[in-house]
Amino acid sequence: MQIEFLGTGAGSPSKQRNVSSIALKLLEERNAVWLFDCGEATQHQILRTTIRPRKIEKIFISHLHGDHIFGLPGLLSSRSFQGGNEPLTIYGPVGIKEFVKTALKVSESRLSYPLKFVELRDDGEIFSDKTFTVYTKKLNHKIACFGYRVVEHDHPGELQVEKLRAAQVPSGPIYGQLKAGKVVELPDGRVLDGHDFIGAPQKGRVITIISDTRHTPAAIELAKDADVLIHEGTFAKDETKMARSYYHSTSGQAAMTAKKAHAKKLLLTHISARYTGKAAYQLAYQVRDIFPDTRVVNDFDIVDVPFK
Repeated sequence: MQIEFLGTGAGSPSKQRNVSSIALKLLEERNAVWLFDCGEATQHQILRTTIRPRKIEKIFISHLHGDHIFGLPGLLSSRSFQGGNEPLTIYGPVGIKEFVKTALKVSESRLSYPLKFVELRDDGEIFSDKTFTVYTKKLNHKIACFGYRVVEHDHPGELQVEKLRAAQVPSGPIYGQLKAGKVVELPDGRVLDGHDFIGAPQKGRVITIISDTRHTPAAIELAKDADVLIHEGTFAKDETKMARSYYHSTSGQAAMTAKKAHAKKLLLTHISARYTGKAAYQLAYQVRDIFPDTRVVNDFDIVDVPFK
Protein backbone atom coordinates (compact mmCIF):
# COMPACT_ATOMS: atom_id res chain seq x y z
CA MET A 1 0.00 0.00 0.00
CA GLN A 2 1.39 3.35 -1.07
CA ILE A 3 0.11 6.92 -1.15
CA GLU A 4 1.27 9.08 -4.05
CA PHE A 5 0.50 12.79 -4.06
CA LEU A 6 -0.43 14.14 -7.49
CA GLY A 7 -1.39 17.63 -6.33
CA THR A 8 -0.74 19.30 -2.98
CA GLY A 9 -1.70 22.94 -3.57
CA ALA A 10 -4.77 24.95 -2.57
CA GLY A 11 -7.17 26.83 -4.81
CA SER A 12 -5.26 27.12 -8.07
CA PRO A 13 -2.11 25.53 -9.52
CA SER A 14 1.27 27.13 -8.90
CA LYS A 15 4.76 26.49 -10.22
CA GLN A 16 5.48 24.41 -7.13
CA ARG A 17 2.20 22.56 -6.57
CA ASN A 18 -0.70 21.36 -8.68
CA VAL A 19 -4.21 21.29 -7.23
CA SER A 20 -5.67 18.46 -5.19
CA SER A 21 -5.36 14.80 -6.08
CA ILE A 22 -4.11 11.81 -4.10
CA ALA A 23 -3.57 8.27 -5.37
CA LEU A 24 -3.93 5.36 -2.97
CA LYS A 25 -2.02 2.58 -4.72
CA LEU A 26 -3.44 -0.83 -3.80
CA LEU A 27 -1.60 -2.86 -6.42
CA GLU A 28 -0.65 -5.74 -4.13
CA GLU A 29 -3.94 -5.68 -2.24
CA ARG A 30 -6.38 -5.55 -5.20
CA ASN A 31 -4.35 -4.62 -8.32
CA ALA A 32 -6.01 -1.21 -8.38
CA VAL A 33 -5.56 2.49 -7.69
CA TRP A 34 -8.07 4.71 -5.88
CA LEU A 35 -8.01 8.48 -6.47
CA PHE A 36 -9.10 11.03 -3.90
CA ASP A 37 -10.07 14.25 -5.68
CA CYS A 38 -9.11 15.04 -9.25
CA GLY A 39 -8.12 18.65 -9.71
CA GLU A 40 -7.19 20.29 -13.00
CA ALA A 41 -4.35 18.54 -14.88
CA THR A 42 -4.41 15.42 -12.73
CA GLN A 43 -3.93 13.33 -15.87
CA HIS A 44 -0.82 15.38 -16.71
CA GLN A 45 0.56 14.64 -13.24
CA ILE A 46 -0.16 10.94 -13.71
CA LEU A 47 2.00 10.96 -16.86
CA ARG A 48 4.98 11.66 -14.60
CA THR A 49 4.29 8.59 -12.45
CA THR A 50 4.03 4.82 -12.93
CA ILE A 51 0.24 4.93 -12.42
CA ARG A 52 -1.84 3.46 -15.24
CA PRO A 53 -5.25 5.13 -15.66
CA ARG A 54 -6.81 1.75 -16.49
CA LYS A 55 -5.91 0.64 -12.94
CA ILE A 56 -8.03 3.41 -11.41
CA GLU A 57 -11.22 1.70 -10.26
CA LYS A 58 -12.63 4.27 -7.83
CA ILE A 59 -12.51 8.05 -7.49
CA PHE A 60 -13.61 9.67 -4.23
CA ILE A 61 -14.47 13.36 -4.51
CA SER A 62 -14.52 15.43 -1.34
CA HIS A 63 -16.52 18.39 -2.68
CA LEU A 64 -17.43 20.19 -5.87
CA HIS A 65 -15.04 23.15 -5.85
CA GLY A 66 -13.12 23.33 -9.11
CA ASP A 67 -9.67 22.63 -7.69
CA HIS A 68 -10.97 19.19 -6.69
CA ILE A 69 -12.99 18.17 -9.79
CA PHE A 70 -11.88 20.03 -12.92
CA GLY A 71 -9.53 17.20 -13.89
CA LEU A 72 -12.28 14.58 -14.07
CA PRO A 73 -13.55 14.98 -17.69
CA GLY A 74 -10.07 14.77 -19.17
CA LEU A 75 -8.95 11.84 -17.06
CA LEU A 76 -12.13 9.85 -17.68
CA SER A 77 -11.88 10.42 -21.45
CA SER A 78 -8.19 9.55 -21.64
CA ARG A 79 -8.76 6.36 -19.68
CA SER A 80 -10.77 5.06 -22.65
CA PHE A 81 -7.78 5.56 -24.98
CA GLN A 82 -5.35 3.91 -22.57
CA GLY A 83 -6.86 0.46 -22.30
CA GLY A 84 -9.42 1.25 -19.62
CA ASN A 85 -12.31 -1.15 -20.09
CA GLU A 86 -13.07 -2.06 -16.48
CA PRO A 87 -15.92 -0.27 -14.64
CA LEU A 88 -15.11 2.87 -12.65
CA THR A 89 -17.12 4.23 -9.73
CA ILE A 90 -17.15 7.89 -8.65
CA TYR A 91 -18.20 8.78 -5.12
CA GLY A 92 -18.98 12.37 -4.17
CA PRO A 93 -21.55 14.93 -3.05
CA VAL A 94 -24.85 15.36 -4.86
CA GLY A 95 -24.09 17.11 -8.16
CA ILE A 96 -20.99 15.13 -9.12
CA LYS A 97 -22.99 12.99 -11.57
CA GLU A 98 -24.51 16.04 -13.27
CA PHE A 99 -21.10 17.70 -13.58
CA VAL A 100 -19.44 14.70 -15.20
CA LYS A 101 -22.38 13.75 -17.42
CA THR A 102 -22.73 17.34 -18.68
CA ALA A 103 -19.01 17.65 -19.47
CA LEU A 104 -19.01 14.36 -21.37
CA LYS A 105 -22.22 15.17 -23.23
CA VAL A 106 -21.25 18.68 -24.33
CA SER A 107 -17.83 17.49 -25.49
CA GLU A 108 -19.37 14.44 -27.20
CA SER A 109 -17.03 12.17 -25.27
CA ARG A 110 -17.85 8.46 -25.22
CA LEU A 111 -16.31 6.14 -22.68
CA SER A 112 -15.29 2.55 -23.40
CA TYR A 113 -16.23 1.40 -19.89
CA PRO A 114 -19.23 1.55 -17.53
CA LEU A 115 -19.26 4.60 -15.25
CA LYS A 116 -21.15 4.41 -11.96
CA PHE A 117 -21.94 7.20 -9.49
CA VAL A 118 -22.58 7.04 -5.76
CA GLU A 119 -23.80 10.44 -4.56
CA LEU A 120 -23.32 11.08 -0.87
CA ARG A 121 -25.86 12.71 1.40
CA ASP A 122 -25.13 11.41 4.89
CA ASP A 123 -22.40 9.92 7.06
CA GLY A 124 -21.76 6.19 7.05
CA GLU A 125 -20.35 3.21 5.20
CA ILE A 126 -20.25 3.72 1.43
CA PHE A 127 -18.30 0.69 0.24
CA SER A 128 -17.28 -2.73 1.55
CA ASP A 129 -15.93 -5.94 0.11
CA LYS A 130 -13.63 -8.71 1.30
CA THR A 131 -10.57 -6.43 1.41
CA PHE A 132 -11.65 -2.90 2.36
CA THR A 133 -14.43 -0.83 3.90
CA VAL A 134 -14.77 2.92 3.29
CA TYR A 135 -16.61 5.30 5.60
CA THR A 136 -17.42 8.97 5.15
CA LYS A 137 -18.47 11.93 7.29
CA LYS A 138 -19.49 15.47 6.48
CA LEU A 139 -16.84 18.08 7.17
CA ASN A 140 -17.31 21.82 7.79
CA HIS A 141 -16.70 23.67 4.52
CA LYS A 142 -18.55 26.33 2.50
CA ILE A 143 -20.33 23.64 0.51
CA ALA A 144 -21.05 19.96 1.15
CA CYS A 145 -17.71 18.28 1.76
CA PHE A 146 -16.87 14.75 2.87
CA GLY A 147 -13.86 13.16 4.54
CA TYR A 148 -12.99 9.51 3.96
CA ARG A 149 -11.75 6.67 6.16
CA VAL A 150 -10.34 3.64 4.34
CA VAL A 151 -10.13 0.52 6.52
CA GLU A 152 -8.25 -2.54 5.32
CA HIS A 153 -9.63 -5.81 6.63
CA ASP A 154 -7.31 -7.93 8.75
CA HIS A 155 -5.16 -10.41 6.84
CA PRO A 156 -5.40 -14.09 7.86
CA GLY A 157 -2.38 -15.46 9.68
CA GLU A 158 0.32 -17.22 7.66
CA LEU A 159 0.79 -20.97 7.69
CA GLN A 160 3.74 -21.77 10.01
CA VAL A 161 5.67 -23.99 7.65
CA GLU A 162 8.70 -24.34 9.93
CA LYS A 163 6.47 -25.63 12.72
CA LEU A 164 5.00 -28.21 10.33
CA ARG A 165 8.45 -29.33 9.23
CA ALA A 166 9.54 -29.65 12.85
CA ALA A 167 6.54 -31.90 13.40
CA GLN A 168 7.63 -33.92 10.34
CA VAL A 169 4.43 -33.22 8.45
CA PRO A 170 5.02 -34.06 4.77
CA SER A 171 4.50 -31.18 2.34
CA GLY A 172 1.81 -31.31 -0.31
CA PRO A 173 -1.95 -30.77 -0.50
CA ILE A 174 -2.19 -31.32 3.23
CA TYR A 175 -0.55 -27.91 3.79
CA GLY A 176 -3.41 -26.25 1.91
CA GLN A 177 -5.96 -28.06 4.06
CA LEU A 178 -4.24 -26.99 7.25
CA LYS A 179 -3.95 -23.40 6.03
CA ALA A 180 -7.74 -23.48 5.49
CA GLY A 181 -8.09 -24.35 9.19
CA LYS A 182 -9.25 -27.91 8.61
CA VAL A 183 -8.68 -30.91 10.88
CA VAL A 184 -6.53 -33.45 9.05
CA GLU A 185 -5.59 -37.03 9.81
CA LEU A 186 -2.07 -37.99 8.72
CA PRO A 187 -1.11 -41.42 7.29
CA ASP A 188 0.63 -42.23 10.59
CA GLY A 189 -2.63 -41.68 12.50
CA ARG A 190 -1.89 -38.26 13.98
CA VAL A 191 -4.73 -35.75 13.88
CA LEU A 192 -3.78 -32.09 13.33
CA ASP A 193 -5.93 -29.00 13.66
CA GLY A 194 -4.96 -26.37 11.09
CA HIS A 195 -5.59 -23.57 13.58
CA ASP A 196 -2.60 -24.80 15.60
CA PHE A 197 -0.31 -24.04 12.67
CA ILE A 198 -1.59 -20.61 11.62
CA GLY A 199 -0.02 -17.42 12.94
CA ALA A 200 -1.87 -14.45 14.38
CA PRO A 201 -3.90 -12.34 11.90
CA GLN A 202 -2.14 -9.27 10.47
CA LYS A 203 -3.98 -6.13 11.49
CA GLY A 204 -5.28 -4.13 8.52
CA ARG A 205 -4.19 -0.55 7.93
CA VAL A 206 -6.30 2.61 8.15
CA ILE A 207 -5.94 5.70 5.95
CA THR A 208 -7.94 8.89 6.61
CA ILE A 209 -8.20 11.72 4.10
CA ILE A 210 -9.54 15.07 5.29
CA SER A 211 -10.01 17.69 2.61
CA ASP A 212 -11.16 21.31 2.92
CA THR A 213 -12.70 21.96 6.33
CA ARG A 214 -12.71 24.02 9.45
CA HIS A 215 -11.50 22.22 12.58
CA THR A 216 -14.26 19.70 13.29
CA PRO A 217 -14.95 16.69 15.54
CA ALA A 218 -15.95 14.72 12.43
CA ALA A 219 -12.32 14.70 11.30
CA ILE A 220 -11.20 13.31 14.66
CA GLU A 221 -13.74 10.50 14.41
CA LEU A 222 -12.65 9.60 10.90
CA ALA A 223 -8.99 9.62 11.91
CA LYS A 224 -9.31 7.46 15.05
CA ASP A 225 -6.20 5.26 15.34
CA ALA A 226 -5.36 5.84 11.67
CA ASP A 227 -1.98 4.68 10.44
CA VAL A 228 -1.85 7.76 8.21
CA LEU A 229 -3.92 10.94 8.48
CA ILE A 230 -3.81 13.15 5.39
CA HIS A 231 -5.19 16.53 6.40
CA GLU A 232 -5.42 19.89 4.71
CA GLY A 233 -3.03 22.45 6.19
CA THR A 234 -3.90 25.48 4.11
CA PHE A 235 -2.76 28.04 6.68
CA ALA A 236 -0.02 28.41 9.27
CA LYS A 237 -0.53 27.65 12.94
CA ASP A 238 -1.20 31.27 13.94
CA GLU A 239 -3.66 32.04 11.10
CA THR A 240 -6.75 30.68 12.87
CA LYS A 241 -9.00 33.66 12.06
CA MET A 242 -8.16 33.56 8.37
CA ALA A 243 -8.58 29.78 8.27
CA ARG A 244 -12.01 30.05 9.85
CA SER A 245 -13.15 32.82 7.52
CA TYR A 246 -12.17 30.72 4.48
CA TYR A 247 -13.56 27.48 5.94
CA HIS A 248 -10.13 25.89 6.13
CA SER A 249 -7.73 24.57 8.77
CA THR A 250 -4.36 25.60 10.10
CA SER A 251 -1.48 23.18 10.44
CA GLY A 252 -1.93 23.46 14.21
CA GLN A 253 -5.57 22.39 13.98
CA ALA A 254 -4.59 19.44 11.80
CA ALA A 255 -1.99 18.45 14.39
CA MET A 256 -4.60 18.65 17.17
CA THR A 257 -6.89 16.40 15.14
CA ALA A 258 -4.07 13.86 14.74
CA LYS A 259 -3.25 14.02 18.44
CA LYS A 260 -6.84 13.61 19.62
CA ALA A 261 -7.43 10.79 17.15
CA HIS A 262 -4.25 8.93 18.21
CA ALA A 263 -3.16 8.74 14.58
CA LYS A 264 0.32 7.40 13.82
CA LYS A 265 1.43 9.87 11.12
CA LEU A 266 0.18 13.26 9.86
CA LEU A 267 0.73 14.39 6.27
CA LEU A 268 -0.17 18.01 5.50
CA THR A 269 -1.42 18.89 2.02
CA HIS A 270 -3.58 21.56 0.30
CA ILE A 271 -0.88 24.15 1.02
CA SER A 272 -1.63 27.79 0.25
CA ALA A 273 0.55 29.37 -2.45
CA ARG A 274 1.55 32.01 0.10
CA TYR A 275 3.89 29.40 1.63
CA THR A 276 6.77 28.51 -0.68
CA GLY A 277 10.16 26.94 -0.07
CA LYS A 278 11.14 26.84 3.59
CA ALA A 279 7.94 28.62 4.59
CA ALA A 280 5.93 25.58 3.48
CA TYR A 281 8.00 23.19 5.57
CA GLN A 282 7.58 25.49 8.58
CA LEU A 283 3.92 24.47 8.60
CA ALA A 284 5.10 21.11 9.90
CA TYR A 285 8.00 22.27 12.05
CA GLN A 286 5.82 24.68 14.00
CA VAL A 287 3.38 21.95 15.12
CA ARG A 288 5.70 19.12 16.04
CA ASP A 289 5.31 20.08 19.69
CA ILE A 290 1.66 19.09 19.24
CA PHE A 291 2.15 16.07 16.99
CA PRO A 292 5.77 15.04 16.38
CA ASP A 293 5.30 12.83 13.31
CA THR A 294 4.09 15.63 11.02
CA ARG A 295 5.28 16.26 7.48
CA VAL A 296 4.38 18.62 4.63
CA VAL A 297 4.12 16.64 1.40
CA ASN A 298 4.98 17.76 -2.13
CA ASP A 299 3.70 16.75 -5.55
CA PHE A 300 4.95 13.25 -6.47
CA ASP A 301 5.92 12.30 -2.92
CA ILE A 302 5.31 8.60 -2.30
CA VAL A 303 4.61 7.36 1.23
CA ASP A 304 4.68 3.66 2.06
CA VAL A 305 2.13 2.40 4.59
CA PRO A 306 3.70 -0.70 6.19
CA PHE A 307 1.94 -3.21 8.37
CA LYS A 308 2.22 -2.58 12.09
